[in-house]
Amino acid sequence: MKPKPPLSNSDNERLLAQHAPLVERIARKMVKTLSANVECDDLIQDGMMGLIDAILKNSKDTTSAEFERYVAQRAKGAMLDGLRAKDPASRQVRKDMRQVEGVLQQLGHTLGRRPLEREVAQGMGMPLAQYRRLLQEAHGYTLISMDDLGNEDDLKNYLNQCADTSADPLVVLERSALRDALGRAVKELPFQDRQLLSLYYEDGLKMHEIGKSMSLSESRISQLHTQAIAQLRASFTDQAQQNAPVLQPRRKQRELA
Repeated sequence: MKPKPPLSNSDNERLLAQHAPLVERIARKMVKTLSANVECDDLIQDGMMGLIDAILKNSKDTTSAEFERYVAQRAKGAMLDGLRAKDPASRQVRKDMRQVEGVLQQLGHTLGRRPLEREVAQGMGMPLAQYRRLLQEAHGYTLISMDDLGNEDDLKNYLNQCADTSADPLVVLERSALRDALGRAVKELPFQDRQLLSLYYEDGLKMHEIGKSMSLSESRISQLHTQAIAQLRASFTDQAQQNAPVLQPRRKQRELA
């Protein structure tokens, strides 16, 4: 069989225009499963890079349904890679926040209640001001991070599976165990934290808008948000020790709708 001749520039442009709507559909579906700080336009941009890569590397019939599936896989894989690269929390910040979660969990057991900020800072062995700076630096800390999906090799395999099987990233968010655990953990938060999370995630307000609504500075809202997320994660850890883990991904392919 003769090798397939390379595509011309006009062919490449035609394929880009033809499949760009597919990339946008994938991005709009994916962004609904992610945290509020992820922009759909960023996913589309990453997906278009995957589309370009698919076209350049393609050696199959570009009119087949198989090629469209290949494009979808490459675009989704590029979006997932982009999410990893743009993860706002550095490794050191994530490490520090894991320690915060541990202190929250330990103090919660010892005190029999939610620990105060100053008590967490003391448990971390740092002044309150330093602890609040840590919370400020971790402003991008999320309920589910890419680190929760496993170690480096395991995570790479998981992301590849997401691209190959059309599973959404962070599909763990769809698990009923996590939804139930989240509902219980949120109910146990102080009213101020519940109000903040509601304004941010349900009403879609920005940090400065929430600050104005709650008569607090934007930086203070950011700190409270980070601590609320850490408290939710600490609650998940407690529940996971008693039942099945809720912060682990489901790697078995789910049935597609």
